Amino acid sequence: MIKKTKVLLKLIRLHQAIKNLFIFMPLFFAGLIMNMELLHFALLAFVSFTCVASAVYIFNDFRDIDEDREHPKKKHRPLASGAVSVSTALIIMVVLLILGIGVMYFISILGLQFLLAYVLINIAYSLALKKLAIIDVCIIAIGFVLRLFIGSVVTNVPLSMWIVAMTFLLALFIALAKRRDDVLIFEETGKQMRTAIKGYNLKFLDASLVIIAAVTIVAYLFYTVSPEITERLHNDYLYISTLFVIMGLLRYLQITFVENNSGSPIQLVLSDGFLQAVIVMWLLYFSWVLY
Repeated sequence: MIKKTKVLLKLIRLHQAIKNLFIFMPLFFAGLIMNMELLHFALLAFVSFTCVASAVYIFNDFRDIDEDREHPKKKHRPLASGAVSVSTALIIMVVLLILGIGVMYFISILGLQFLLAYVLINIAYSLALKKLAIIDVCIIAIGFVLRLFIGSVVTNVPLSMWIVAMTFLLALFIALAKRRDDVLIFEETGKQMRTAIKGYNLKFLDASLVIIAAVTIVAYLFYTVSPEITERLHNDYLYISTLFVIMGLLRYLQITFVENNSGSPIQLVLSDGFLQAVIVMWLLYFSWVLY
């Protein structure tokens, strides 16, 4: 029973729910994370999005069964390995999709529209767009931005343009690092893990990662010193938190370029002590400034 439960949790990729914490970002950056009423709506949105995202993951795994079986890591996924039957996976997918959409329907109609946009974009991604280099990583980044917008509309907390820009850039940075991992596998084994890989090489990806990292740092710095933020917070020292952002990005670049281990961002965050320490320090400092 325990083993079966672990397999099902792996199927729905529950650990990926950490990405959905971006739904809480509008509350956090607005200094309203302790508002219980708004937090309640954000939590419901988090549950809704997590259900729908899991359904999307199952659909992607269903579409990629053959490719995943050739991948050194993805071949262990429940569908690719045969640990879960296709029929069972599809039933779970439909149940999760209905549950997630149903919850969002009662929270926010506008939030539901963003949620459905996420579903449609990911279906298009799975069917065709993932084969197009650059567009594939941009679609992933857009998914994170949609999480922000859902968090904003369900709590009625407006978003700063800087937060949207930084979220897109950071997600794009991580997606490009994942593609680099796929290119390395292709160069080492000769196996093309995804069609879009033919549009990438290490030189292009390395240059892109450095550029995106630099732009992300600049965007974050502009956010911390923007008049609207300093006036609202009555604090001129938020820019100091840029130090933690730089350290985090440099560590990720080190993992990507030196250790060649950027294939699973969530696993990196959950296992790398340096990244965890930087994130905690950033949260503590930012929280001190906000609250």
